[in-house]
Amino acid sequence: MNGSFVWRDAERVVVFRSGGVEEAPQLLRDHGFAPFTLLSTKRALAETPGLVQAADAVYEVARGQVPELAAALLPSVRRSHLVALGGGRTIDTAKAIASVNGAQVAAIPTTLSGAEMTGIHRLPAGAEDRVGSLVRAELVIADPEAMTGLPELQLRASAMNALAHGADSLYTPFANPVSRMTALRGAELIASSLDQQRDERDTAALAQGGILCGYAIDSGAFAIHHVICQTLVRICGIPHAETNATILPRAMAFVVPRAPDNLAELCEALGTDPENIESRILELGANPPGLGQLGADRSKLDQAIESMLLRPELAFTPEPPTRDELQELIEQAW
Repeated sequence: MNGSFVWRDAERVVVFRSGGVEEAPQLLRDHGFAPFTLLSTKRALAETPGLVQAADAVYEVARGQVPELAAALLPSVRRSHLVALGGGRTIDTAKAIASVNGAQVAAIPTTLSGAEMTGIHRLPAGAEDRVGSLVRAELVIADPEAMTGLPELQLRASAMNALAHGADSLYTPFANPVSRMTALRGAELIASSLDQQRDERDTAALAQGGILCGYAIDSGAFAIHHVICQTLVRICGIPHAETNATILPRAMAFVVPRAPDNLAELCEALGTDPENIESRILELGANPPGLGQLGADRSKLDQAIESMLLRPELAFTPEPPTRDELQELIEQAW
């Protein structure tokens, strides 16, 4: 696969290039991101001394929930250009801060979270009334090696998170020809890449699949899968990518009978059929651990399900699930 392209999409520019992280200081200058504040994690900062040196200010994004992380950083982050180097937590924190202070955001993803392609993010705690609008990154520097460098099991969880973006967007009321095209192509690239051995894998194809599926959910929106996962992560205290990997096979098996026409092409893109979509996604995710193994707090499950039922996006699911159906689906993944 061609490992390099520049995609100009309205106000956004995506630079997809091997070695993009090393070239980031110059690419940022070329696109008007100077001076800039850098948000990243301790590990990523240690691995990118050139980017750290080019930054006017640097802030570490700790572990935790985006609303609290963004609220803690908001008083200190003053620059009009924010650069987020990291996974979904880091990029979403930058977007949340920018939604309040009006900064422009550049994203340099180090996972397949898709956050660099969406205007989907939570808001800084306590600052919701100050938000202007949700934020998309205006510049994305997508380096395939950086995006696919996680250890294998973590990488497959991240890839299932990416696949979920495309899959969930296929059957909402907002699905459209462009979102469907990108979702299906992204799903095909992710599946074909994961079918290869790690040392033979086309990392550019896998990273491009993540980019396309991120674009798809930003356009086509989401439904039952993301309602379940976002709520479980927030209330039951479990990791984001791994939760997506665990829920996705069950969610797609649940939706296929309700939207057979919408998901037939997804099955084809994944190299399977509707009867075997659950087992195929489990295979691609390397049989991820159950929710209990991820450390989910079962005592908060009833609270989580009640919260899911209140989410308006749940109604984007064909024949939206009842409380009992949500309970059964989650129990299957426990």
